[in-house]
Amino acid sequence: MEKDIERKMVNAIRAIGGIAYKFVSPGNDGVPDRMVCLPGGRVIFVELKTETGRLTVRQQRQIGRLTALGMDCRVLYGEKQVEDFLLELKDE
Repeated sequence: MEKDIERKMVNAIRAIGGIAYKFVSPGNDGVPDRMVCLPGGRVIFVELKTETGRLTVRQQRQIGRLTALGMDCRVLYGEKQVEDFLLELKDE
């Protein structure tokens, strides 16, 4: 379930000294689920999906806008991709 995966990611980010804010931007539907702020000033926008989930057109548009500004945006499908993302962060 997407909520369980999200909770796991939030707790793991907290354990490495970061914050995973729930990202809500009124009037801007489709923004990524979480804004992950890490030690050293790194910010990553994360959209979480189930393994079979799909991005909406609005989500694609918002992620495109953020990446055009040079922001690091990730779309993670399922628990395995979240685990890989967390390992990547721990290794840095």
